[in-house]
Amino acid sequence: MSLPQDIRPAFQDIQDTLIRSDSPWIQQTPASAVKVLWVGRETGSWASLHRWKKGYAAPPHKHLAGAHVFIVSGKLQVRDGVLNAGDYVYEPSGVLHDETKALEDTVYLFLCNGPILFFNENGFTRYTNWEVMEKLRTEQPPQALAAE
Repeated sequence: MSLPQDIRPAFQDIQDTLIRSDSPWIQQTPASAVKVLWVGRETGSWASLHRWKKGYAAPPHKHLAGAHVFIVSGKLQVRDGVLNAGDYVYEPSGVLHDETKALEDTVYLFLCNGPILFFNENGFTRYTNWEVMEKLRTEQPPQALAAE
């Protein structure tokens, strides 16, 4: 059956993403690693799996878009509350965090719809967005290629 118009995608490579369970973790610090599961260039969103060792703390930051968090295992101290394995939280755009700390070895799923700005008492220190996540995914150093 022929269609009256061409509906093929303009960018075929944005359709499918498959990350296998044995895909490598990308070490960001000695206490934190990430698996970039998906990057949505057309929306600025991304999905990532994070693994933090007990005691690791992400610096203060502000969400510039909404984000979903699901705790797979462990515990996170987020603002004045604790998220446990199985907990889900939605972080709306504009939310500020002081440090977020792993109270146990923790793995969590993070689905983000836009940038995050990190800061300290002197101002902004860095940001994370879909482009940063894509660079992490595609520019892994050779030692990150071996699955753990």
